Order: sequence, then structure tokens, then C-alpha cells
Amino acid sequence: MHTVVNGEGLTRGRERVLVGDGRAFGVTAADVLAVARGGARVELSREALAALAASREIVDALAAEPDPVYGVSTGFGALATRYIGPGLRARLQRNIVRSHAAGMGPRVEREVVRALMFLRLKTLCSGHTGVRPEVARTIADVLNAGITPVVHEYGSLGCSGDLAPLSHCALALMGEGEAEGPDGTPRPAGDLLAEHGIRPVELREKEGLALLNGTDGMLGMLIMALADLDTLYRSADVTAAMSLEALLGTDRVLAPELHAIRPHPGQAASAANMLAVLAGSGMTGHHQDDAPRVQDAYSVRCAPQVAGAGRDTIAHARLVAERELAAAIDNPVVLPGGAGAGASGSGGGRVESNGNFHGAPVAYVLDFLAIAAADLGSIAERRTDRLLDKNRSHGLPPFLADDPGVDSGLMIAQYTQAALVSELKRLAVPASADSIPSSAMQEDHVSMGWSAARKLRTSVDNLTRVIAVELYAAARAVELREGLTPAPATRAAVEAARRAGVGGPGPDRHLAPDLAAAEAFVRDGRLLAAVEKITGPLR
Repeated sequence: MHTVVNGEGLTRGRERVLVGDGRAFGVTAADVLAVARGGARVELSREALAALAASREIVDALAAEPDPVYGVSTGFGALATRYIGPGLRARLQRNIVRSHAAGMGPRVEREVVRALMFLRLKTLCSGHTGVRPEVARTIADVLNAGITPVVHEYGSLGCSGDLAPLSHCALALMGEGEAEGPDGTPRPAGDLLAEHGIRPVELREKEGLALLNGTDGMLGMLIMALADLDTLYRSADVTAAMSLEALLGTDRVLAPELHAIRPHPGQAASAANMLAVLAGSGMTGHHQDDAPRVQDAYSVRCAPQVAGAGRDTIAHARLVAERELAAAIDNPVVLPGGAGAGASGSGGGRVESNGNFHGAPVAYVLDFLAIAAADLGSIAERRTDRLLDKNRSHGLPPFLADDPGVDSGLMIAQYTQAALVSELKRLAVPASADSIPSSAMQEDHVSMGWSAARKLRTSVDNLTRVIAVELYAAARAVELREGLTPAPATRAAVEAARRAGVGGPGPDRHLAPDLAAAEAFVRDGRLLAAVEKITGPLR
């Protein structure tokens, strides 16, 4: 579900996002998506600039004092015991960025890097980090120019922030390292800044550390996954309803009064969606015809319960994301007022160490979502297999083939779907249950939240493909039920799929293009759009 934004959109922006207008530092999930995926223009509010200036005054005052202050006049991590004199502090800030930009592996997607940078900017504008306004302005200028630092797959343990990814971004702000221009071609970051008239940042006390210490990467990926899963779960309700129709199942199990006596909100929403899709169907209610059955199989009858549990998991993850959006993640942080226990400062404010950078809250829900995605994919695959099995499909041809034996039909499409589901199950193994100590045992428990986010992105992609295969099979099965009329919403979905290049029944042909067309049809929301023209908005 990774939306590609063209260079023109990134350069000009299609809308404006204002940071720092008083609501969670002026940032919502919609703002993150607009900047990361839509190329929205970023602007700093007067409130944000005032907060930046006020917190910088506190840092400047502390920097002038003889006592060591962590992050201002000391080393970092296990090296925090060394006092750094004024003459070495600019070098200290440059060095932490250079040394921490130690990522390896493939380049991370542009939308992830843009989300990461925008969320770091949001925290800087909170007034709790102590950076100068010009540092924040430079980040906004880089985003608005469509310049995207090259960030690598590996390098974050999800604690003390997404250190290596954020460091590669900070390195580009300094005019060092590599970045992509609007055309997506990696080039020296200094050249790109110069071409857009952006002066590289010369870091001062506290600023290097403030650019690196946040959960921004994992949070950005969580926000994007939530948006994608919202589409996928509604799409899965559609394909589950289509499979129920194609299997001549009963929609009586979707009755609101049945779900009211087990009051999980996600379950009720999923059942209501399926019922809306099935409205007017001439294919449901035939379970007592030629081969009477009392109940449909679990994969059909329990679809709302499984999809509903995933929806409730999404709701919890969204709550965590909203809380994290309202947070200012840094270490140390700048606080107003006098010094407290363990703090450094004067009457005008203080700088205090903390552990808010630990990614556990975000990491857990990233893993929860991967589990839910695996289960939703698993139940969808079971319905597909049932559609293809002549012993369980209640009259459909084997593998939905045109001439079984001569034609293999969708046999191997289900193999592909099964392989995707198997991978989803492996990706459901939690990353957040692991921890590897670092920094000479100073950072002796980490969250692995970045890893949880990275595997969730793969899970979301694979779940899209699993749902696409179910759509492909269910649409063909519905069309093979001669003499029975599908629901108007189902008919609209099938007709739209055919217009989108998803082929219908017939002799064997090269299936990969059909499956790719089905994937695109689900991924970009055209399946939902076709259905919701009939049903109205699904929940």
C-alpha cells in the first residue's frame, strides 16, 4: 500500500500543513500522510517559532555555565561522563551525526523518510528540544524541495530513537552524505541543497542530539500502515461477502442482533459491512438446497469475528499513534522552570534526561498489527481454497477451471496465496520480544520497534495480494453460478474489476497479469469505490 508521489507533487505540494498551531504541536495523522505521500508543503507557525526560540534561550544559558549538562556540554551514551569545553562543542554535534549515520542495506522508501523527517520537525517545534529556529526551517525547506536523504534498512534498535535513520537525515541537513532529488536519483546532499538555495546547517550545542533522538521512523510507518489497513479491512469484508455468495452461504449469521450479544465493536462493523454488500443477493440462503447444511464453515461464518478482532486491534494501535503524535520525544528535554532532581538548569528552565525515547509502546502495536494481518490473510486463503475444491464448493467446477483436466484454472493462484499467507505468519513473530544490549551496556534494553515497523510494511503489502487473490476467485465463482443473481454491490465490484483488466472465466491463460491487475484494483481503493457507490460508505 505504498503510494508513489511524483517529483512535481513533492516539489510544489498539493496542500499546506502548518506545524505548531497548538493541537499536538499542529500535527495529525492526516498531516503526516499529506506530507509523506502527498507532497504537502510544510510551514512553521508563529507559535512554533516562538517555542523554538524560547527553548533555545534556555540551552544557550546552560551552555554558558561551568557545570556539565548532558547533551549540551558532555559526550553521549556511555561517553556522557566527559565534559566538553566550548571550543569542541560544534565538533561534538557534527561528530555524533557523522558517527551515528551508520546504516546499511537497501534504501528505505521515500514516504518513510519524509514521514520520519516531518515527525522530527514536529517534535523540534514543541519547544522541548532546544534547537534554533533555523534548524527547523531547514528541515521544512528540505521537505518542500522534494529532497529526501538516503536512509538504509538497518541501523535502528528502536531505543534512544531511530538513531541511524535519523542520523542520515541530519547528515543531509549538514550538506553531507547522499539524498534523492525530486527525480528519485541519489546524489551528494550538498549539491542538492545548493541547487535549491538551502544553506547547510552548522550545528550548535544540543542540536545534533536533538535531531537523532526520536521514535519518528516507527511512528511514521505505523501511521501509514493504519491508513492502509483501514482500506484493506473494508476490502476484506467485501471479498468475504462475495465468497459467501459464491459458496451459496447464509447471511443470517450477519444479523445485528447476533453481534449485539457479543459487543465487540469491530465485529459488529464487519458484519454490518458484509450485510450491506449482500443486500439484494439472489445467491444467499441456498444452503438448504441440493446438499443441505446446517452451518457454513468457520472461514465463512466467522469472518466478522476474525476481521472484527483485527479492527479492534487497529483501534488500539490508532490510540497509541495519537498519543505518540502528541508527544515530544527527545533526550535530554528542555523544560521550563527551575532545576529538579537530576536536572541541570537555572531559574529560567532546565534540561533533564529521560527515557521517553524507548519505542516499546509503538513497537508492541506494530507487532499486534502484524499478527492481525496474518490472521486476516489466513482466513481469506481458506475461503479461496474452499471455492476451488469441488468437494466443498457446492457445485462449482474444480479449481474454477473452464475444462477441468485440460485447464488447471486457479489452482496455482491459490498456491501463490498460500505462500503469501505463510510469509505473513512468519512476519507475525514479534520483533518487540527481542532486545540486544548496546552502547557498552548503557542501553541495555531496546524495543526493536523499527524492525517491527519494517516487517509490518511487508505484511501490509502481502495482505493486499492475499485479498486480491480472494477477489479474483470469488468474482469468477460468482460468474460461474448460472441462473443466480448476485447482490448489486457484488455485481458492481465484478464489473469494475473487469474494466480494470481483471479477467473473467474462460480457458487457461497467463494468470500473473490478471493477479497483478487484481492487486492494483484492491491497493488503490477501486474495489471499495465500486462497492460503496451501491452500499454507501462502509464502516
